[in-house]
Amino acid sequence: MPGRLMMARDFLKAITVALLLMPAGARYASAQTLPDLVTPDVLRVCGDPGNMPFSDRKENGFENKIAQIIGDELKVKVRYYWLTQGPGFVRNTLGTGLCDLIIGSTIGAEGVQNTNPYYRSTYALVVRRGEMPDVTRLDDPKLKDKSIGVIAGTPPVNRMGEVGLISKMRTYAPYQLDPGRQHQTVSAEIIANLADKTLDAAVLWGPAAGWLAKQSGVAMDVIPLLNEPDRPPLNFRITMGVRVEENDWKRTLNTVLRKRRADIEAVLRDFAVPLMSEEGNALLDAGKP
Repeated sequence: MPGRLMMARDFLKAITVALLLMPAGARYASAQTLPDLVTPDVLRVCGDPGNMPFSDRKENGFENKIAQIIGDELKVKVRYYWLTQGPGFVRNTLGTGLCDLIIGSTIGAEGVQNTNPYYRSTYALVVRRGEMPDVTRLDDPKLKDKSIGVIAGTPPVNRMGEVGLISKMRTYAPYQLDPGRQHQTVSAEIIANLADKTLDAAVLWGPAAGWLAKQSGVAMDVIPLLNEPDRPPLNFRITMGVRVEENDWKRTLNTVLRKRRADIEAVLRDFAVPLMSEEGNALLDAGKP
């Protein structure tokens, strides 16, 4: 009996050494056979604690509301791992196994596997109510001499350069660490500057622009940019992000997104998200796919 025990120990030791010597790629392939790392009794969401209208620590954002819908359908509680959005967000959340789901992820985002899209939206032009009637495109001559706020590095910057708006464009740096910042996000700062007339207009991601404009205390028009060229793209399909190898988890989420589509759309409309139809450049009629 002791001899058999020693043989078993030697066998396990040999397997351990072989795994350690195995090339990294082969070890990764072996890991694909392991169960998904999703915690079965709780929905662990990777979230930003201060990124309204998307999410915040009080769970007031629309992504928080959508996470609750997912948890309700799966019959589990929602728990958050909080980290400010910025470089390394995916690596330090999903990548470390501290959480299992990013609620809002664009198709093709690095380091994640995407579910089916659950909404499509676009960048929008925001102006004070009635100041620029009939402006629907960035190449409209009425914008030529206007001071326009935009977040540096976002797709509209390229388009604004193409149509000659660079000279009056005011760019705001994303992820800038500024202890004296008065606003929760850069988008909120831009809308505040539009409200106090520091800016004449703003070009922001529509899901942020609609809610922030309503909260500003100043009547504003939010104009989805539906008539721009396809390049650079200004509209995007939004999915949920999971780890690359977690196919079963992705399929589970796709089923939930299909079943609870109407509930999710109601949340998005409550937050004034400009919703686009699945194909073409048109806004989505309420209740239609």
